[in-house]
Amino acid sequence: MKAIAIDAYGSADRLALRDLPDPPVGPDTVLVRVRAAGVNPVDWKVREGLLAAAIPGHFPLVPGWDAAGVVAAVGPAVSGFSVGDEVVGYVRRDHIQHGTYAELVPAPERCLADKPVRATWAAAGGLPLAGLTAYQALRATRTGAGDTVLVHGAAGGVGHLAVQLARALGADRVIGTAGEANHDFVRSFGAEPVHHGAGLADRVRAVAPDGVDVALDLFGGEALDVSAELLSRPGRLVSTADPEHVARLGGSYLFVKPSTPDLTVLAGLVDAGRLTVHVERTFPLAQAAAAQRLVRAGHVRGKVVLEV
Repeated sequence: MKAIAIDAYGSADRLALRDLPDPPVGPDTVLVRVRAAGVNPVDWKVREGLLAAAIPGHFPLVPGWDAAGVVAAVGPAVSGFSVGDEVVGYVRRDHIQHGTYAELVPAPERCLADKPVRATWAAAGGLPLAGLTAYQALRATRTGAGDTVLVHGAAGGVGHLAVQLARALGADRVIGTAGEANHDFVRSFGAEPVHHGAGLADRVRAVAPDGVDVALDLFGGEALDVSAELLSRPGRLVSTADPEHVARLGGSYLFVKPSTPDLTVLAGLVDAGRLTVHVERTFPLAQAAAAQRLVRAGHVRGKVVLEV
């Protein structure tokens, strides 16, 4: 198969399109012929070795945890999928080797769900990790009717989905932090935009004098302190970036988990027209290095996706 792989941790220049053996198919594994693979910030962190202490990698290492594609083969213990099914997956294991930047990826059955029918391949490929992160974070804070929700980074991959999901879960209001250039974009998904940076607490209070009920942080640091200050009640704060800091503030840390049921909910919301994955740009598989550089720069609206 063709795949993007690295032989050592380092810069994006190490990402190369190569011919690799087709991956193994275990008893509970689904072999997916990938049509699209989402590019996430965690991908460049894996490539640079920043997760090596927590999640071991094996070389040659194919990066990528997001995929949308067609089932090419199934292991003998697989019961939920058949050859030819169109699927999406957050394909994360306890080690990193057979990632989704490839023509074929072996996915544990627990990582997959049926592809949303209404989604393009690119949109489906950008859904799993970001969508699951947003959904699991909001569920952890018990977001629901009557809530005012603060989403930091509301124009990004997780953020623009979190805005929509908070609405789908019944939140009355969503306030989203973003740069001025992204305010119309954030507003188009149902949030009230406020400029991020110094003075954020005052700007949020100007539109929500009683504070917020839920806060979703994607950056850590000062954003967490501001979130805790704005919460009407402590505890309904979740961060994907800073476990020790959020714990000191009485909130919780989220590291997104593969989940067929959760992916199925997200796919259903897409098909119901209640969740849209904005794909800012697509790249061919061979240009994975350029895609990662764009994501690493940190100014992408929505998602960047590789087309395989």
